[in-house]
Amino acid sequence: MRSRVTKWFETKVSFEKIMEDGQQKRVNELYVVDALSFTEAEQRITEEMSTYISGDFEVKNIKPAAYGEIFFSDAPSDDRWFKAKLQFIMIDEKSGKEKRSAVNYLVQGASLQSALRNIDALMGTTMNDYVVAGLSETMIMDVYEYAAPKDKAEEGDDAKPEYEQ
Repeated sequence: MRSRVTKWFETKVSFEKIMEDGQQKRVNELYVVDALSFTEAEQRITEEMSTYISGDFEVKNIKPAAYGEIFFSDAPSDDRWFKAKLQFIMIDEKSGKEKRSAVNYLVQGASLQSALRNIDALMGTTMNDYVVAGLSETMIMDVYEYAAPKDKAEEGDDAKPEYEQ
């Protein structure tokens, strides 16, 4: 398990998909991308989807995600995404009363139970007291993290840049 904090955008992509029965059907699927702006989110999802979709597709909607942190699982069976609402419990020093603050996360899991186990695996290492106030499955198909372009030196390419030739 690992987590990643960044700015996430939910993107809805519309395209023609061949169904299991061989019929072609227009579908809308939801994907999440790591981006700094709406423009970058559109560019990133377009790049990602162009490798998987052979025909035309359209980015129908882009919106900032209601969560800033995603919990990724390494288990191959964890192929679904769940929205989790956690409430962190703190004691107000002045009044002595319990105070709760809610935070939303996106969690990968195979089922509600495995998503809950994944939350506990990551949050159990913190000193914060928390309660899982809500856990529901989303329609998100996949999450695409930003990967920095590889440097030519890292690839072992000793070729000089064009301006030096």
